Formats: sequence, structure tokens, C-alpha cells
Amino acid sequence: MFQRDALLPWVDVSANIAVGLECSGIPKEQHAGRIKALLELLGLSEFGHYYPRALSGGMRQRVALGRLLAYDPEIMLMDEPFGALDAQTKILMGYELLRIWTDHRKSVVFVTHDIEEAIGLSDRILVMTSRPGRIKSEYHVDLPRPRDLRGVRKMPAFHQLSEQIWRDIVAGA
Repeated sequence: MFQRDALLPWVDVSANIAVGLECSGIPKEQHAGRIKALLELLGLSEFGHYYPRALSGGMRQRVALGRLLAYDPEIMLMDEPFGALDAQTKILMGYELLRIWTDHRKSVVFVTHDIEEAIGLSDRILVMTSRPGRIKSEYHVDLPRPRDLRGVRKMPAFHQLSEQIWRDIVAGA
């Protein structure tokens, strides 16, 4: 899942999610039920027949997440998926991701430049060097789950970790 949703503009939400089902080889007769379940999971039940142009940025990203979940990979790679969203929608999408992770327990590799987003969503953070990109350092996030993204930001451990990571990044700049 990328920064841009990469939805197909000429098909509706359901058909965009179906792309993941087709790629994973799910028989067509199972598509309708799987799409319905994913639309419910993502809070998009009423929008299956909408085209991407009629959706907000957050809704478009949820459709992209639905396509990824339809594919059902062992590991979900998410490259700055919320980077283009406003701050409020970004936090709401973080809650969605945490809820889905809690239900499905898939491994997620989440690339972000937002330290607070990384801490809020992660159990483990790897800081990369600039070119060539190599792992510079590793941090374990020991914050309680289920995680309240706004609540954890008030915890001293959150601020300490954020400062530690920031110092690490600045030291390598």
C-alpha cells in the first residue's frame, strides 16, 4: 500500500477491492461475499458502488487497504500510506489500521517519516540511514495495547522514545 491510493478510476469501490481477490486467485463466485465483508470491516458498506472520484482521501485509502486485505498477504508492506492525509484523517486511519491488526494479526512493515506515527502504531522501529539505506538503529516500543493513539502521546515513555529517536536521526544527518 502506497502514499497514493492507486485506485482504478474507471471502476467502483467494489471492483477496486476485487483486484486484490483476482491477484490472489480467489474464485469469482467467492468475490461478492469477501467484498461485502471487507466493505463492512472498513466502514464502507454504503460506498461499494461509488467511484474513487466521489470519495474523500481517507475513504480512498481505506479502499486501497481493502484491496491489500483482499489479497491477504503474509506481510503487509505499507509505504507512507497516510502521508498525503490531513492530521485528523491520518490519526483516524491509524486507529483503523490498529483495529484491523488486532483482528487479523498480520505482520506489517510500515514506512513513515513521522516519528509519532511510528511510535503510535509500532512495536518495533528501525531507523534507516540516508543513501544507501541501511538499518542504523532499532527501538522497541513498550506501550500498552490496545493502543489509544492520542492517549499514548501523553505518556512520558512516548516522549522519551520520540526524543531518543529524533536525536538519533539528527546525529546521522
